Amino acid sequence: MDKKVLDHDVPTEEPVTFHFLAKFYPENAEEELVQEITQHLFFLQVKKQILDEKIYCPPEASVLLASYAVQAKYGDYDPNVHKRGFLAQEELLPKRVINLYQMTPEMWEERITAWYAEHRGRARDEAEMEYLKIAQDLEMYGVNYFAIRNKKGTELLLGVDALGLHIYDPDNRLTPKISFPWNEIRNISYSDKEFTIKPLDKKIDVFKFNSSKLRVNKLMERQRLAREKQMREEAERTRDELERRLMQLKEEATMANEALMRSEETADLLAEKAQITEEEAKLLAQKAAEAEQEMQRIKATAIRTEEEKRLMEQKVLEAEMLALKMAEESERRAKEADQLKQDLQEARESERRAKQKLLEITSKSSYTQSMNSSTTALPTDLPSFNLISESLSFDFKDTDMKRLSMEIEKEKVEYMEKSKHLQEQLNELKTEIEALKLKERETALDILHNENASRGNSKHNTIKKPQAQGRRPICI
Repeated sequence: MDKKVLDHDVPTEEPVTFHFLAKFYPENAEEELVQEITQHLFFLQVKKQILDEKIYCPPEASVLLASYAVQAKYGDYDPNVHKRGFLAQEELLPKRVINLYQMTPEMWEERITAWYAEHRGRARDEAEMEYLKIAQDLEMYGVNYFAIRNKKGTELLLGVDALGLHIYDPDNRLTPKISFPWNEIRNISYSDKEFTIKPLDKKIDVFKFNSSKLRVNKLMERQRLAREKQMREEAERTRDELERRLMQLKEEATMANEALMRSEETADLLAEKAQITEEEAKLLAQKAAEAEQEMQRIKATAIRTEEEKRLMEQKVLEAEMLALKMAEESERRAKEADQLKQDLQEARESERRAKQKLLEITSKSSYTQSMNSSTTALPTDLPSFNLISESLSFDFKDTDMKRLSMEIEKEKVEYMEKSKHLQEQLNELKTEIEALKLKERETALDILHNENASRGNSKHNTIKKPQAQGRRPICI
């Protein structure tokens, strides 16, 4: 940054044109491109590189990408507005694709428009993201190529991208001969013009090559640092999420404790009240029995005088009324005692559930991140995120992991269905235009791509890892 602009490797003629471009391509555009303006600028860059044939794109995929580019620019298809010829001035397909088929511009427009009409309802940013999601699976997407030589002097290409380092034949930039993923590289060293790649697995051979350009090393170093920065940011995001989850579990534990205490207090009060009510019911029953005995005793006493008889009848009536009242009160108290027993049972059940909730929260084991594949590539100074706090610890192996697994499986099924439909459309278009292809105009990359497609190879499953054959340098 301290050098003057003209001290860099730039054209000396005027005017000097500068392009604002992304150096390191995101591995997953949907997850890594956050701001809409960043996504839009990156879409324009990738689109231009595909049209300039710096990124190889097969014909059928080129038509699909063109349809998303049209959706991003024109919005929803309207036959009354977007009439025949509205794409005549647009650059939508690589010249290689146009020259490969005996098709007029009108025929290409017809096929692009047919797919364009299916994208109804997609906003500009959604159409651009669909474009990038398809483009990021192209073999040459995000790969920087550098000329190198092995120990025997054989010319090769070194490809550097977000996935790692790849070795290619100069005539085949689609399929690497061998690949070294970033998380499996222990060290990259260089002395003068000789570079050495040391895999993490000491059983795998060391790879050495020569390069005349110092910027190869600079790019690899920047790529490695960018990867480490990304992994550091992911680790920090994971830490923040774990801390947030820990605070949530603490709050749940506090609420469960409070609920447990309230349940215990309620249960104690209800138990005490039930005992008192039961004793009162017993006492009333005893008094009712005594009143009944008094009534019987009075009846048994023979009083002959009318006054005594009247008084006797009045006492008998009062005794009967008292006995009836005592019986009703006894029955009411008995019902109240039964209700209190039921309330006590419900309170104890609430207490049991509160204890169970607290047990579930406090008995979870601490969560340990599973980053076996990525931690090997992290710098050694990365902070350790140990989130055990007091007696509260947790993991996501139970409910959270099951829910997450179900969501991932659902997204996977939806993605597979969408991919299957998309592949069927691509195959249909490929079959439709195959008869118009001029075989003699096929490029070497066209032939290589067709061979890979016939074998079912893609960008990701063609990455070959080095084989463990001792500690001698690899010669390709």
